[in-house]
Amino acid sequence: MRSVCVIGLGLIGGSVLRAAAAAGRTVWGATGSTADSDAAAADGFAVASMTEALKRAADEDALVVLAVPLPAVDEVLRQVADVAPHCLLTDVVSVKGPVADAVARSAPETRFAGGHPMAGTSASGWSASTADLFRGAAWVVVADDDTDLTAWRAAADLAIDCGAHVVPVTADEHDAAVARISHLPHVLAAVLASCGADGGPLALALAAGSFGDGTRVMGSRPELVLAMCEGNRPALLAAVDDALGKLGAARGALASTGSLGATIRAGHAGRAKLVDIRSADTERVTVDLTGRDAIDELQLVGVQGGRVVAFTGDIAIAELPVLEH
Repeated sequence: MRSVCVIGLGLIGGSVLRAAAAAGRTVWGATGSTADSDAAAADGFAVASMTEALKRAADEDALVVLAVPLPAVDEVLRQVADVAPHCLLTDVVSVKGPVADAVARSAPETRFAGGHPMAGTSASGWSASTADLFRGAAWVVVADDDTDLTAWRAAADLAIDCGAHVVPVTADEHDAAVARISHLPHVLAAVLASCGADGGPLALALAAGSFGDGTRVMGSRPELVLAMCEGNRPALLAAVDDALGKLGAARGALASTGSLGATIRAGHAGRAKLVDIRSADTERVTVDLTGRDAIDELQLVGVQGGRVVAFTGDIAIAELPVLEH
């Protein structure tokens, strides 16, 4: 099993380190946070300086995982280029286009495949990390036309070892999708939490499940939310425009006819689609990673809502949802 070097030991990076170790891999990490470094070392994990960690990764041909916020990516990549310029590289940052651009700019000789596990909590830091965070989760591994398949396979193997399933999509497809199902919810949660607080002590004293569920992510550190959402600005703008259009239509209907029927029925139907795809039967397909059209076939799996669940040699085994039309 390939060794893993994780740069950044917060919630996600720490969970990658723990999960990879639990899967039997040799792991070590580095972080700019003294608190996270001390806590990881106290839990028995190998923690080194950035230079030492990357040098070992280069010597052992380990997979390097960038687990730092987007604003820190360029600085870390410059160190990667200095110490381990040809390493296998992936990341767990929540946007993919900007990270790919940063790799091309600062560490172009690495063998890179971007990644994003769709898991997390509102807590942060090493103390919040767990080996089980990714169990059953979707983990995007970017399959752009120019993606290095060796790096893609290395990142996908890690995701599956961590208990996740792999969704292969392009960086642009990923960023457009997460703008709607991750970044827009953070913006709406911020607005909802602010509106609730504006109602004063009585409103907050009456707040129950729907308000708590709808505002949960606002317990996250603001700087992490800002880095995530602002880093995906173009796609998030499109999603916000869509949401504003729907809210405007709801307000117009409420003011003119007193009815929210169209809005509520559309929302109910949207939730039903989520339930359907989560509970759908699946059919298995295979992708030969040595084939000339491997990247195209992987992209097709992702676009159809499918996932790679295992490998047999050079064959990726994928599951596609069977949806009734």
